Amino acid sequence: MSKKQKKLVVVAAALALCFGIVPTANAMHIMEGYLPPTYCIVWGVICVPFLLAGFFKINKTVKENRRALTLIAISGAFIFVISSLKIASMSGSCSHMTGTGLGAILFGPSAVSVLGIIVLLFQAILLAHGGLTTLGANCFSMAIAGPLVSFGIYAICRKTNVNRRVGIFLAAAVGDLFTYCVTAFQLALANPSEVGGVGASFGKFLLVFAPTQLPLAVIEGILTVVIIIAMESFASKELKSIGFLKEAAK
Repeated sequence: MSKKQKKLVVVAAALALCFGIVPTANAMHIMEGYLPPTYCIVWGVICVPFLLAGFFKINKTVKENRRALTLIAISGAFIFVISSLKIASMSGSCSHMTGTGLGAILFGPSAVSVLGIIVLLFQAILLAHGGLTTLGANCFSMAIAGPLVSFGIYAICRKTNVNRRVGIFLAAAVGDLFTYCVTAFQLALANPSEVGGVGASFGKFLLVFAPTQLPLAVIEGILTVVIIIAMESFASKELKSIGFLKEAAK
């Protein structure tokens, strides 16, 4: 990023911090009209610096390497397809795979924020999955929080010489689970239990998500490994162009 772009991201982050100091919130593929207007605005503003950083990251990547466009498109399509397969989990929400681990591993978490919000926008309009007013909240949980953890897990596995495919599996699976941990916490903040407050409510939301999300996270980890194996066979030039296969060889 240029100096001007970095300054813009910093300013957006500062504004997001100011708006983000609010006691309650909600999240992840929440349906239209489920969140109060204040929450919709706050989560939208919090997402702005991540989206700016992601836009600059993708723009720089494409300018330096046109081959990366193919991988970016595959990552976006993977998120769209895999996160559209939803299972009802609770009133106003659902369980589903996220698909964001793939993009986070290949391009980093900031780029995935842009891919994620595009997917969420199309799902809200075409599939009635999520909502336009809740777009910012859904983006934060699925396209920002989860990818950050996926990227971190993969980086740790790489530095500790963990088998690459095991690292990919863990990154995708743990990132998926973290998305729902964030979701449960955010829902708990907005809907504290009369007895036990936010802590009790958080535990209840986790218990609601767990039966469906734990197996889905495992499936997502496996699918991400399979997709990368397929890409190594059919898009090896593209993977080499972004340094992924070279990194894998090391």
